[in-house]
Amino acid sequence: MREIVFDTETTGFEPSKGEKLVEIGAVELINHLPTGRTYHQYINPLKEVPEDAYRIHGLSYDFLKGYPIFGQVAKDFLEFIGDSTLIAHNASFDMNFINYELKVIGFEPLEKSRVIDTLAIARAKFPGSRVSLDALCKRFEIDNSNRALHGALLDSELLAEVYLELIGGREPGLIFDASKIVKTEEGNLTNEVVMKNLRESRIFTLTPEEISRHEEFLAKKLKLENKW
Repeated sequence: MREIVFDTETTGFEPSKGEKLVEIGAVELINHLPTGRTYHQYINPLKEVPEDAYRIHGLSYDFLKGYPIFGQVAKDFLEFIGDSTLIAHNASFDMNFINYELKVIGFEPLEKSRVIDTLAIARAKFPGSRVSLDALCKRFEIDNSNRALHGALLDSELLAEVYLELIGGREPGLIFDASKIVKTEEGNLTNEVVMKNLRESRIFTLTPEEISRHEEFLAKKLKLENKW
């Protein structure tokens, strides 16, 4: 089974308002294990990079203007991902940008049903806890010390490790059942995610803060249920 873990960096939050992709990174997994094959591309956004975005990823327009525009690299990216399952953290964000850019150049959008959102999995596994990429790296003791800034390829490599932990641990031959549907809170992306056979291959001690957050989550859930 082939899966592609990917990440993007952008000039902002909303492609329909003129924000653009500036970087794509992707990592190939076969049977949940990294093969060493990767895809990485900087992209010329044809516009200045706002300061807020620059502080996140450190990519300026002066640096990016020497790279190809998205239309020149789209085929290479699509060939790399093929028809494989796609994995991303907060996948709706990345998919919105990629599909918008594909639409602009006349390509068919990627089907959202082929995407697994690790953010949705993490929220389901650890309700009330922080589930950012950094927080999950800390939880799973994954070294992210090189992540001073966001970077699409580095973040994809880290997310590949996080994903393997979320589905049960880094165990060769791990088999799981993609049977339960989990939806992101944004409601605009449905993920057919492996949840039924998630196994706790490692045990983690909750911090007092996480216990408190979990209790708050349960209290809110109970309050909502009582309203019905």
